[in-house]
Amino acid sequence: MMTFRHPGIVAGMLLVVGVGTAPNSALCAGDSGGAASSPDDASQPAASSAPRVRKATTGTGPVSEYLGNAPNPNEPDTLSTGHIGNLFSPPPGKAPDYWDGLEAHLSVQGGIAGNPWTRSGRNFGQFYTDRANTLTLNQVLGSISHPVTAIGSGYGIGFVAEILYGSDARFDPTIGMADKLITGLYQIAPTQAHIDLHAPWLVSRGIDFQIGQIYGLLGAEGTPALARPLYTFNYASAYIVPFETVGVLSTIHLSEQLDGILGVDTGNSTTFGGAGNNSRPKGYIGLAFAHMMNGKLDGHVIGHFGPQGNNGPTRLSADGWTSIGIGRAANSKMLYNGDVLLTYHFSDRLAATFNATYMHDDITRDDAYGVTSYLAWDITPSLRLNLRGEIFRDNTGTTIAAYTSTTSYTDMLRNAPYPYYIALPTTYGALTVGVTYKPEFVNRHIEFGKFQVRPEIRLDKSLNGTQPFNRAATVEDPVVRHGTNNMLWFSCDAVWSF
Repeated sequence: MMTFRHPGIVAGMLLVVGVGTAPNSALCAGDSGGAASSPDDASQPAASSAPRVRKATTGTGPVSEYLGNAPNPNEPDTLSTGHIGNLFSPPPGKAPDYWDGLEAHLSVQGGIAGNPWTRSGRNFGQFYTDRANTLTLNQVLGSISHPVTAIGSGYGIGFVAEILYGSDARFDPTIGMADKLITGLYQIAPTQAHIDLHAPWLVSRGIDFQIGQIYGLLGAEGTPALARPLYTFNYASAYIVPFETVGVLSTIHLSEQLDGILGVDTGNSTTFGGAGNNSRPKGYIGLAFAHMMNGKLDGHVIGHFGPQGNNGPTRLSADGWTSIGIGRAANSKMLYNGDVLLTYHFSDRLAATFNATYMHDDITRDDAYGVTSYLAWDITPSLRLNLRGEIFRDNTGTTIAAYTSTTSYTDMLRNAPYPYYIALPTTYGALTVGVTYKPEFVNRHIEFGKFQVRPEIRLDKSLNGTQPFNRAATVEDPVVRHGTNNMLWFSCDAVWSF
């Protein structure tokens, strides 16, 4: 099996907007700026940004991995020179210095994904909400950041450092960066560690660089709780996009409404040497745009390309599981991933989003692709309705998988044998209805941050007659053949964010 986020063979063998929001920022409905995917902008960090970036504001719509930093023609084309963060305040009469701009943010998410019909204890096709009927601390996400701030001669500098603790960290490690420091249900994972630079080069609005570990740019939903509209993930954002890369990303501000994206990195969730997957570079290329059609249309078209297989040897465990290594052939076997995202803001309360994602893997000769649509409606200032529909095709059955131990995903990335199970080639359909409720009677008594709950109902179904749900499989035959053809489940999470 090979997935882009989870590269491996199983069967048989930019700009990032700040901290705590994820690279993703939600798309505002009709607002002039992007939003953190939560409508609670006060709980989000300042954007780690250069000129023409979008500020975190309240708005509707799901998230975009890039659009938090798409250009905004309504904002001045200047770097920040006196940002004051939420940690320090200069004495009266004293001009703020650089370090007065430090920002600290924290979010805590816990929830439960109820599935009374499962016999495996798992919700198939999910990572962060894979444990059925289990109250879970998904994440405690903390960060320190500084927005890109002028340092003279048109240059600017900022940074982001973020770390995650919780059950979600099982699926968000970066190999070589404290992976497997803890190996139980609750783990630790650094999720962002990058320096952000602005340089007045090549074009009038300059170029931004992110150097280090950053979130991936593809897909419509991100890792942090507030970087997605619902508790559960869509298939495409979980399985066929990178969640972490280490390298250099450049964002070229081509015009008031258009950015070019070009980057080079070590691959999905890997770093260098023994913590890498092979010796070949990978990278991004694409465009992002915002405020088209009288400010109503935002979007991006981004690809990520490169050899993603592991060039180590195939290893076998005592109980029969294999690793993903295929030897030196991995150095030349490409993996291609493309993503198109469009959000149209009908008003400041209603937005619709279309997201199409595609992956081709040379190693498994697999094509996986999905289309997801969203509708977000702010019924009241404290209540948002979120609708999501998705169709996803797994041509070989090896892309959508369940990683059954708490270290399966990390072991897979490290080319160690790991337990899993998969399905037959399947066309998946999923419908989700949820709400985001920010109880004012609670929030007015909270001194720091805001609280919200997000109940949802979701139906997953095989559209081609396979039965991948609610059963497990064995090492002798890791394919679920006689489960159920649908999965109806009920989930709810709660998030406090500062």
